[in-house]
Amino acid sequence: MIQKQKITPFLWFDQNAEEAVRFYTSIWKDSKVLSESRWGEGGPVPKGALMTAKFQLAGQEFIALNGGPRFRFTEAISLVVHCESQQEIDVLWEKLIAGGGAPGQCGWLKDKFGLSWQVVPTALGDLLGDKEPAKAGRVGAALLKMSKIDLATLQKAHAGQ
Repeated sequence: MIQKQKITPFLWFDQNAEEAVRFYTSIWKDSKVLSESRWGEGGPVPKGALMTAKFQLAGQEFIALNGGPRFRFTEAISLVVHCESQQEIDVLWEKLIAGGGAPGQCGWLKDKFGLSWQVVPTALGDLLGDKEPAKAGRVGAALLKMSKIDLATLQKAHAGQ
């Protein structure tokens, strides 16, 4: 028996949920649309427009809603993407920021739909959590100067170079 994930992020879009779902599922392997429902008469968006879509990104399930302009995304919530290499960071950063996204600080960005992402190396936790405060401090100071994360620069800061 396949166990469903217990918690599913639910993303509220104004009228572009369908475009967002197609955009996100084009970025990651192991991503797909699982189901869709459409609005009938009387909804906050035109009849026939996507109401909800259940989709997977890299195996993680999400739900998107075209709910109208009542709510907007803020940086108060973001999706963290753990990357194994600088190449993966670079590729995902460019794809997520494409078409009108905006860079933030410390690996954060907003995509063209306003959703916040953190594109970070998996090694970041170990580098920032080093038991030697000086090493962790140098990494933190280097990180604060970055928009897109440069893993080699963080590793050099950790080593005191």
